[in-house]
Amino acid sequence: MANQGRQVDFGYNPPSGTRGWEVFPPETFVRDLQNALDIASQSFSSLWVSDHLMTEQPFRMECWTQLTWIAARYPGPLLGTIVMAHSYRNPALMAKMAASLQAFSRGRLVLGYGAGWLENEYRAYGYEFPSARVRIEQMVEGLKIMNAMWTSSPATFHGKYHSIEDAYCEPRPDPLPIIMIGGDGEQRTLRAVAEHADWWNSVTRPLDVLRHKLEVLDNHCRDVGRDPKSIRRTITRIVYLAPTRAEAQRWAADKLDNPTPPFAGEPAELIDHLHELVDLGFDLFQMVFPAFPDTRDLRLFVDKVMPAFK
Repeated sequence: MANQGRQVDFGYNPPSGTRGWEVFPPETFVRDLQNALDIASQSFSSLWVSDHLMTEQPFRMECWTQLTWIAARYPGPLLGTIVMAHSYRNPALMAKMAASLQAFSRGRLVLGYGAGWLENEYRAYGYEFPSARVRIEQMVEGLKIMNAMWTSSPATFHGKYHSIEDAYCEPRPDPLPIIMIGGDGEQRTLRAVAEHADWWNSVTRPLDVLRHKLEVLDNHCRDVGRDPKSIRRTITRIVYLAPTRAEAQRWAADKLDNPTPPFAGEPAELIDHLHELVDLGFDLFQMVFPAFPDTRDLRLFVDKVMPAFK
């Protein structure tokens, strides 16, 4: 295959609460999460936590608290947010939080960052919900403030939305956290990726749409004088994985009618699907396994899919 020889990594994205894929009892969530992470931490190169305060279903853990809990218990994998909404945390405070976790985790942080999108969540928690353009501009300023605080001591920045004056962030992180921007808006978000990100996290799209988004990102990189290959391309995949395709499709049921449906099939089919994405240029997959708290799909992936990418 064309992708032979390329390093492919897998991250595990467990729930931080109810999100419409898994069905689980909240009262045993912490125990169930630890059971799944005990398995995933042995095989996956990274562990990822989503950032929501509430969705349509209200049970949710706070992202940074959960990530810190994971960092203390699992000393090997990279630790990522997928992705943090800029609006929910003052960027100067976020710089301090990230620098602290980078030190405590010994350099394992991937700071996934985004402009936020769920309006009713913003409204419920008392956050303003400006236009997408404004939210992206605010996100970019937040990234500039964090970079300034991580590289200058003290740091000063005066922007349209945020300002800092002689702000210290000691200890400054060494190495700097990896910056990953999530989202695929072609005019502004992918431009921000080209200008400010080390990694890009894409949402699930049909292959032809993903190919187009990658071309748009490459063009933005060229416009700003950046080598497109310097940005790592990551993608989140929700997979209904079972020993047979029929079993997987029965399990996924009406989820397959979604505009961007999850994968549903058996291991060999998933291997082929992931190879198609690798051929496009993706080489890190943040995996969601909807059987949680059951780990049968997670174990099947570890046993039957991951060996094909060693």
